[in-house]
Amino acid sequence: MGTFAGLPLFAPLARAATAEATPEAAALTDANILNFALNLEYLEAEFYVRAAFGKGLHIEDVIGVGGLGPVTGGRAVPFATPALQQFVNEIARDEYAHVKFLRKALGSAAVSRPTIDLTQSFTTAARAAGVIGPGQTFDPFADENSFLLAAYIFEDVGVTAYHGAAPFITNKDYLLAAAGILGTEAYHAAEIRTLIYQRGLAVPAEKITHLRINASGADDDQGVISDGQANIVPTDANGLVYARTPDQVLNIVYLGGAAGHFGFFPKRLNGAIN
Repeated sequence: MGTFAGLPLFAPLARAATAEATPEAAALTDANILNFALNLEYLEAEFYVRAAFGKGLHIEDVIGVGGLGPVTGGRAVPFATPALQQFVNEIARDEYAHVKFLRKALGSAAVSRPTIDLTQSFTTAARAAGVIGPGQTFDPFADENSFLLAAYIFEDVGVTAYHGAAPFITNKDYLLAAAGILGTEAYHAAEIRTLIYQRGLAVPAEKITHLRINASGADDDQGVISDGQANIVPTDANGLVYARTPDQVLNIVYLGGAAGHFGFFPKRLNGAIN
Protein backbone atom coordinates (compact mmCIF):
# COMPACT_ATOMS: atom_id res chain seq x y z
CA MET A 1 0.00 0.00 0.00
CA GLY A 2 1.24 3.48 -0.83
CA THR A 3 1.90 5.90 2.00
CA PHE A 4 1.85 9.64 2.45
CA ALA A 5 3.40 11.44 5.40
CA GLY A 6 3.87 8.08 7.11
CA LEU A 7 0.18 7.19 6.91
CA PRO A 8 -1.67 4.80 4.58
CA LEU A 9 -2.61 7.19 1.80
CA PHE A 10 -5.49 5.27 0.32
CA ALA A 11 -6.70 3.51 3.46
CA PRO A 12 -10.46 3.89 3.95
CA LEU A 13 -11.31 7.06 5.86
CA ALA A 14 -14.47 5.60 7.30
CA ARG A 15 -16.49 2.41 7.41
CA ALA A 16 -18.31 1.70 4.14
CA ALA A 17 -21.60 3.54 4.22
CA THR A 18 -25.11 2.15 4.28
CA ALA A 19 -28.35 4.07 4.67
CA GLU A 20 -28.46 3.01 8.31
CA ALA A 21 -24.80 3.10 9.25
CA THR A 22 -23.31 6.20 7.69
CA PRO A 23 -23.36 9.55 9.54
CA GLU A 24 -24.21 11.07 6.16
CA ALA A 25 -27.41 9.04 5.75
CA ALA A 26 -29.57 12.08 6.43
CA ALA A 27 -27.79 13.91 3.60
CA LEU A 28 -28.69 11.30 0.99
CA THR A 29 -31.58 13.22 -0.55
CA ASP A 30 -32.08 13.23 -4.32
CA ALA A 31 -30.77 16.80 -4.66
CA ASN A 32 -27.73 16.09 -2.51
CA ILE A 33 -26.92 12.95 -4.47
CA LEU A 34 -27.17 14.82 -7.78
CA ASN A 35 -24.91 17.56 -6.40
CA PHE A 36 -22.45 14.90 -5.28
CA ALA A 37 -22.47 13.59 -8.85
CA LEU A 38 -22.11 17.14 -10.19
CA ASN A 39 -18.90 17.63 -8.20
CA LEU A 40 -17.46 14.50 -9.79
CA GLU A 41 -18.60 15.62 -13.23
CA TYR A 42 -16.89 18.98 -12.72
CA LEU A 43 -13.66 17.09 -12.08
CA GLU A 44 -13.99 14.83 -15.11
CA ALA A 45 -15.12 17.63 -17.41
CA GLU A 46 -12.29 19.98 -16.42
CA PHE A 47 -9.79 17.14 -16.89
CA TYR A 48 -11.02 16.05 -20.31
CA VAL A 49 -11.95 19.44 -21.75
CA ARG A 50 -8.53 20.86 -20.87
CA ALA A 51 -6.77 17.77 -22.25
CA ALA A 52 -8.75 17.85 -25.49
CA PHE A 53 -9.18 21.56 -26.18
CA GLY A 54 -6.70 23.33 -23.91
CA LYS A 55 -9.31 25.31 -21.97
CA GLY A 56 -11.70 24.79 -19.08
CA LEU A 57 -15.44 25.10 -18.59
CA HIS A 58 -17.21 28.41 -19.18
CA ILE A 59 -17.87 30.48 -16.08
CA GLU A 60 -21.64 30.36 -16.55
CA ASP A 61 -21.47 26.57 -16.31
CA VAL A 62 -19.67 26.43 -12.95
CA ILE A 63 -21.34 29.08 -10.77
CA GLY A 64 -23.90 27.97 -8.21
CA VAL A 65 -24.46 27.44 -4.49
CA GLY A 66 -21.31 27.61 -2.36
CA GLY A 67 -17.89 29.03 -3.06
CA LEU A 68 -16.59 28.82 -6.61
CA GLY A 69 -13.13 27.26 -6.64
CA PRO A 70 -10.29 27.60 -9.15
CA VAL A 71 -8.77 24.78 -11.20
CA THR A 72 -5.03 24.24 -10.89
CA GLY A 73 -3.30 22.72 -13.89
CA GLY A 74 -4.55 21.15 -17.07
CA ARG A 75 -3.58 21.84 -20.68
CA ALA A 76 -3.95 20.32 -24.13
CA VAL A 77 -2.25 16.94 -24.45
CA PRO A 78 0.10 16.70 -27.47
CA PHE A 79 -1.80 13.81 -29.03
CA ALA A 80 0.15 12.09 -31.78
CA THR A 81 -2.56 9.55 -32.63
CA PRO A 82 -5.51 11.07 -34.54
CA ALA A 83 -7.95 8.37 -33.44
CA LEU A 84 -7.06 8.91 -29.77
CA GLN A 85 -7.55 12.66 -30.17
CA GLN A 86 -11.03 12.00 -31.57
CA PHE A 87 -11.86 9.62 -28.70
CA VAL A 88 -10.81 12.19 -26.11
CA ASN A 89 -12.70 14.98 -27.88
CA GLU A 90 -15.86 12.87 -27.73
CA ILE A 91 -15.44 12.04 -24.04
CA ALA A 92 -14.76 15.71 -23.26
CA ARG A 93 -17.98 16.77 -24.96
CA ASP A 94 -19.92 14.07 -23.08
CA GLU A 95 -18.53 15.10 -19.70
CA TYR A 96 -19.29 18.76 -20.35
CA ALA A 97 -22.82 17.75 -21.35
CA HIS A 98 -23.17 15.86 -18.05
CA VAL A 99 -22.30 19.01 -16.13
CA LYS A 100 -24.92 21.03 -18.01
CA PHE A 101 -27.53 18.28 -17.68
CA LEU A 102 -27.13 17.91 -13.91
CA ARG A 103 -27.09 21.68 -13.41
CA LYS A 104 -30.35 21.96 -15.35
CA ALA A 105 -31.93 19.15 -13.32
CA LEU A 106 -30.88 20.80 -10.04
CA GLY A 107 -31.82 24.31 -11.08
CA SER A 108 -31.06 26.91 -8.42
CA ALA A 109 -29.87 24.15 -6.05
CA ALA A 110 -26.83 23.30 -8.22
CA VAL A 111 -23.54 23.77 -6.39
CA SER A 112 -20.58 25.71 -7.75
CA ARG A 113 -17.50 23.99 -9.03
CA PRO A 114 -15.24 23.25 -6.04
CA THR A 115 -11.50 23.87 -6.00
CA ILE A 116 -9.91 21.25 -8.27
CA ASP A 117 -6.25 20.21 -8.38
CA LEU A 118 -5.03 18.64 -11.64
CA THR A 119 -1.32 18.86 -10.78
CA GLN A 120 -0.12 17.71 -7.35
CA SER A 121 -3.04 15.32 -6.97
CA PHE A 122 -1.82 13.11 -9.80
CA THR A 123 1.72 13.06 -8.45
CA THR A 124 0.41 12.13 -5.00
CA ALA A 125 -1.66 9.28 -6.44
CA ALA A 126 1.11 8.03 -8.75
CA ARG A 127 3.67 7.99 -5.94
CA ALA A 128 1.31 6.18 -3.60
CA ALA A 129 0.55 3.58 -6.26
CA GLY A 130 4.21 3.05 -7.05
CA VAL A 131 3.76 4.18 -10.65
CA ILE A 132 6.58 6.69 -10.06
CA GLY A 133 9.28 6.99 -7.42
CA PRO A 134 9.17 9.19 -4.28
CA GLY A 135 11.08 12.05 -5.88
CA GLN A 136 9.35 11.97 -9.25
CA THR A 137 6.36 13.88 -10.57
CA PHE A 138 3.52 12.68 -12.76
CA ASP A 139 2.16 14.97 -15.45
CA PRO A 140 -1.04 13.54 -16.98
CA PHE A 141 -0.96 16.09 -19.80
CA ALA A 142 2.61 15.37 -20.94
CA ASP A 143 1.89 12.58 -23.41
CA GLU A 144 -0.71 10.05 -24.53
CA ASN A 145 0.21 7.21 -22.16
CA SER A 146 0.37 9.47 -19.10
CA PHE A 147 -3.02 10.85 -20.03
CA LEU A 148 -4.57 7.37 -20.36
CA LEU A 149 -3.28 6.29 -16.95
CA ALA A 150 -4.67 9.46 -15.40
CA ALA A 151 -8.03 8.92 -17.10
CA TYR A 152 -8.05 5.37 -15.76
CA ILE A 153 -8.19 6.76 -12.23
CA PHE A 154 -11.51 8.48 -12.94
CA GLU A 155 -13.54 6.37 -15.31
CA ASP A 156 -14.13 3.21 -13.28
CA VAL A 157 -14.82 5.35 -10.21
CA GLY A 158 -17.54 7.23 -12.08
CA VAL A 159 -19.29 4.01 -13.08
CA THR A 160 -19.25 2.61 -9.55
CA ALA A 161 -20.38 5.94 -8.08
CA TYR A 162 -23.55 6.09 -10.16
CA HIS A 163 -24.32 2.43 -9.51
CA GLY A 164 -23.78 2.88 -5.77
CA ALA A 165 -26.00 5.97 -5.61
CA ALA A 166 -28.94 4.32 -7.37
CA PRO A 167 -30.57 2.75 -4.26
CA PHE A 168 -30.76 6.15 -2.56
CA ILE A 169 -32.51 7.99 -5.42
CA THR A 170 -36.27 8.16 -4.90
CA ASN A 171 -37.39 10.24 -7.91
CA LYS A 172 -37.78 7.96 -10.92
CA ASP A 173 -36.87 10.71 -13.38
CA TYR A 174 -33.61 11.34 -11.51
CA LEU A 175 -32.95 7.60 -11.34
CA LEU A 176 -33.49 7.29 -15.10
CA ALA A 177 -31.10 10.18 -15.68
CA ALA A 178 -28.46 8.62 -13.43
CA ALA A 179 -28.81 5.33 -15.30
CA GLY A 180 -28.24 7.13 -18.58
CA ILE A 181 -25.09 8.82 -17.31
CA LEU A 182 -23.86 5.52 -15.85
CA GLY A 183 -24.18 3.95 -19.30
CA THR A 184 -22.14 6.73 -20.87
CA GLU A 185 -19.47 6.50 -18.17
CA ALA A 186 -19.29 2.73 -18.73
CA TYR A 187 -18.66 3.27 -22.44
CA HIS A 188 -15.91 5.75 -21.57
CA ALA A 189 -14.34 3.37 -19.05
CA ALA A 190 -14.28 0.50 -21.55
CA GLU A 191 -12.69 2.79 -24.12
CA ILE A 192 -9.90 3.86 -21.75
CA ARG A 193 -9.36 0.30 -20.48
CA THR A 194 -9.09 -1.04 -24.04
CA LEU A 195 -6.50 1.56 -24.98
CA ILE A 196 -4.49 0.83 -21.83
CA TYR A 197 -4.53 -2.90 -22.63
CA GLN A 198 -3.54 -2.35 -26.27
CA ARG A 199 -0.67 -0.05 -25.33
CA GLY A 200 0.86 -2.44 -22.81
CA LEU A 201 0.08 -0.27 -19.80
CA ALA A 202 -1.53 -3.05 -17.76
CA VAL A 203 1.20 -3.08 -15.08
CA PRO A 204 0.94 0.58 -13.98
CA ALA A 205 -2.83 0.36 -14.35
CA GLU A 206 -2.86 -2.62 -11.99
CA LYS A 207 -1.05 -0.53 -9.40
CA ILE A 208 -3.73 2.12 -9.68
CA THR A 209 -6.38 -0.57 -9.38
CA HIS A 210 -4.94 -1.80 -6.08
CA LEU A 211 -4.73 1.76 -4.83
CA ARG A 212 -8.46 2.19 -5.44
CA ILE A 213 -9.19 -1.12 -3.73
CA ASN A 214 -7.23 0.01 -0.68
CA ALA A 215 -9.17 3.27 -0.64
CA SER A 216 -12.54 1.64 -1.02
CA GLY A 217 -11.83 -1.07 1.55
CA ALA A 218 -13.69 -3.63 -0.55
CA ASP A 219 -13.04 -6.12 -3.33
CA ASP A 220 -14.68 -3.90 -5.93
CA ASP A 221 -12.15 -3.36 -8.70
CA GLN A 222 -10.17 -5.24 -11.35
CA GLY A 223 -7.27 -4.46 -13.63
CA VAL A 224 -7.29 -4.68 -17.42
CA ILE A 225 -5.81 -8.21 -17.34
CA SER A 226 -7.26 -11.11 -15.36
CA ASP A 227 -5.84 -14.64 -15.41
CA GLY A 228 -3.64 -13.63 -18.32
CA GLN A 229 -6.56 -12.49 -20.45
CA ALA A 230 -7.94 -9.08 -21.38
CA ASN A 231 -10.39 -7.78 -18.78
CA ILE A 232 -12.05 -4.75 -20.32
CA VAL A 233 -15.29 -4.98 -18.31
CA PRO A 234 -14.69 -5.36 -14.54
CA THR A 235 -17.70 -7.15 -13.05
CA ASP A 236 -18.72 -9.25 -10.06
CA ALA A 237 -19.67 -12.92 -10.20
CA ASN A 238 -23.07 -11.97 -11.62
CA GLY A 239 -21.59 -9.99 -14.48
CA LEU A 240 -22.65 -6.69 -12.88
CA VAL A 241 -20.47 -3.59 -12.61
CA TYR A 242 -19.30 -2.82 -9.09
CA ALA A 243 -21.02 -0.25 -6.89
CA ARG A 244 -19.42 2.13 -4.41
CA THR A 245 -21.07 4.20 -1.69
CA PRO A 246 -20.45 7.96 -1.53
CA ASP A 247 -18.02 7.39 1.36
CA GLN A 248 -16.00 4.91 -0.70
CA VAL A 249 -15.89 7.28 -3.68
CA LEU A 250 -14.71 10.11 -1.42
CA ASN A 251 -11.97 7.87 -0.04
CA ILE A 252 -10.61 7.58 -3.57
CA VAL A 253 -10.93 11.13 -4.90
CA TYR A 254 -9.70 12.64 -1.62
CA LEU A 255 -6.51 10.51 -1.82
CA GLY A 256 -6.56 9.67 1.85
CA GLY A 257 -8.25 12.83 3.11
CA ALA A 258 -6.19 15.37 5.02
CA ALA A 259 -3.07 13.18 4.69
CA GLY A 260 -3.29 13.60 0.91
CA HIS A 261 -4.49 17.22 1.08
CA PHE A 262 -7.91 15.96 -0.08
CA GLY A 263 -6.49 14.95 -3.44
CA PHE A 264 -8.36 16.26 -6.45
CA PHE A 265 -10.57 18.46 -4.22
CA PRO A 266 -8.20 20.41 -1.90
CA LYS A 267 -11.10 22.18 -0.18
CA ARG A 268 -13.44 19.19 -0.40
CA LEU A 269 -16.61 18.92 -2.44
CA ASN A 270 -19.36 21.50 -2.42
CA GLY A 271 -22.71 20.36 -1.04
CA ALA A 272 -23.96 18.21 1.81
CA ILE A 273 -22.10 15.02 0.82
CA ASN A 274 -18.46 15.98 1.15
